[in-house]
Amino acid sequence: MTKSVSVVGTGMLGSAVAQRLVQAGHNVYVYNRTPQKAKNLVSCGCTLTASPREAARLSDLVLTLVRDGPAVYDVCFGKEGIVHGCDNNTIIADMSTILPADSTRIRHRFEEYGICWLGTPVMGGPDAAVDGQLVAIVDGDEASLDSIRDVLGTVCSTIHHVGGPGTAHAVKLCMNMQIASLAVSLSEGITLARAMKIPPDTFLKVLNSTYFGTGMSKRKAYKMIKSEYNATFTLENLTKDLGMIRDAAGLSGVHLEMSDTILDMYTSAVSKGLGGLDYTGILEFVRMKAKPHDD
Repeated sequence: MTKSVSVVGTGMLGSAVAQRLVQAGHNVYVYNRTPQKAKNLVSCGCTLTASPREAARLSDLVLTLVRDGPAVYDVCFGKEGIVHGCDNNTIIADMSTILPADSTRIRHRFEEYGICWLGTPVMGGPDAAVDGQLVAIVDGDEASLDSIRDVLGTVCSTIHHVGGPGTAHAVKLCMNMQIASLAVSLSEGITLARAMKIPPDTFLKVLNSTYFGTGMSKRKAYKMIKSEYNATFTLENLTKDLGMIRDAAGLSGVHLEMSDTILDMYTSAVSKGLGGLDYTGILEFVRMKAKPHDD
């Protein structure tokens, strides 16, 4: 069934989601704080809106894909925010990566207006969105989720309903910790193999023949050893998420030593000018630190 869907936030992932939805025949409205960054979507069949409020007014479903909790809050409740264009039938599904506490606070604020909010972070980058292979992690009202499954199914191959407020974004942070730790582990494995005069593709061939192979080691790692870091998810953005993981751990009363170490590594990599690379560009930082006299 065709629906009117708005995508608020048209970075790499938001743009890919919008394109996939319009190709599937949905009426798609887009908004980005910097309008120029959304104009390319008009040629794909999307309609550019002037504000989140207008986007919500025109849609049954609003997908938000912005940087962090404060950004989500702003597009939702600012002067021209989403809440001002909704009616009681509108569903807001947030695909951003934000703190669980922020997700819960935003959900409760929407409840004051009688509007449904679903935490809906996703795993997978722009390529996965274009191919309809994202994995959605959803919390909130299951009946509301059921009402938008057809739309989410356009961009997602798998949809997990995981519980109540904040749960989905909590799972998402746990997942992003896996991404960061795998990228560092692969980087150090590649660096050690090279130092011992082992071709890194030999290391990867053996790794990927075992239980310990991953999607990252089977695909991205071969680009890493060629120093190909075209970003699908930037190193800078993963650093931001690692900061959220540290904050979430603190709020939960736990200390995660490896997470803190990896955050320090990614923060230092950004300071070295590597933030615009794909997150797997952490290999370049590992190489710098492995031979500091070559810096």
